[in-house]
Amino acid sequence: MFDNQAMQHTSLIEMTRGGTLENQHFGSVAVVNRRGDVRAYAGDPHWLTFTRSTLKALQALPFMEAGGPQHFGFTTQHVALMCASHSGEDQHVQTAQEMLEKAGQTYQVLRCGCHVPYHFEIAGKAPSPRETFDERYNNCSGKHAGFVAYCVQHGHSLDNYEAPEHPLQQAVRRDVARVVGMDANDLKLGVDGCSAPNYAMPLSRLALGYARLASGAADTEFGASFAQLSEAMTRHPDLVSGTGRNDLAFMQAGQGDWVTKVGADGVQVVGSKSRGEAFALKIIDANKPALFAASVEVMEQLGWLNNTQREALRPWRAQAIINARGIQVGERRAAFTLQTP
Repeated sequence: MFDNQAMQHTSLIEMTRGGTLENQHFGSVAVVNRRGDVRAYAGDPHWLTFTRSTLKALQALPFMEAGGPQHFGFTTQHVALMCASHSGEDQHVQTAQEMLEKAGQTYQVLRCGCHVPYHFEIAGKAPSPRETFDERYNNCSGKHAGFVAYCVQHGHSLDNYEAPEHPLQQAVRRDVARVVGMDANDLKLGVDGCSAPNYAMPLSRLALGYARLASGAADTEFGASFAQLSEAMTRHPDLVSGTGRNDLAFMQAGQGDWVTKVGADGVQVVGSKSRGEAFALKIIDANKPALFAASVEVMEQLGWLNNTQREALRPWRAQAIINARGIQVGERRAAFTLQTP
């Protein structure tokens, strides 16, 4: 059945081959300030979308607000890993292990499941048959280690900490709703790849969450927590993602100003500390090169990029398509212009 809702999106990225249009990647963008005002948009800025891993920094709020890092002696590296979709490199696994040890637990309590670490996919390699992995290698192990620590601190059960009715997840839902200016009952519940609850919300609300996160101590409600979270993410982008990953490249290019997070299935959010603004972007077909190219184009149109940043992000933006012989066979190009309300 034809979905009229899809017509609310706009073409963000086009791909041509031999000068002929081959692919179009539709989606929407919302640019929002920390008061929740939509400053610019493309497509439908209020499109309802699952937040996926962009939510992780906000899911850490109950732990941060309760003084969890101080209680357990967590460093900024540990706080960064709570916000991460990491690649399962040695530094990520070791940091997750440290968090669990500080909470007096082992990796067996983690309820995120196990998968082959992302760094193999990024490097184009496969693990050897002799290699084995456990829950610490899951890209969400930092978030789950934070969940475990919260439960230990508050005396909650570890057996079902990922269940929506668990006190931890109820606290997460409460704080997420407060940050994005919604009633908690209006957050649409789903289950993420790591088995934790995830929420769908309008793009504009997700952007608001990151505008507030990037504002750090200036936020009147969560300032202390946002200051710690945003500082940890921008100081340790290698822990938030990993070698060759988008979040690492974007936050390095941002030189401490941009707080960025990619989520599965075509979601990206970027907040600017200096501007008190953020944008949330959804590519409806979840194409990653289109997502990254569109994000760079948004920053270009917003005037966020200087020449050094523009060059650093060049591999991630719209560009020529080169085949295996080094011949240019097509082009990936931006197809949208941000509108103002």
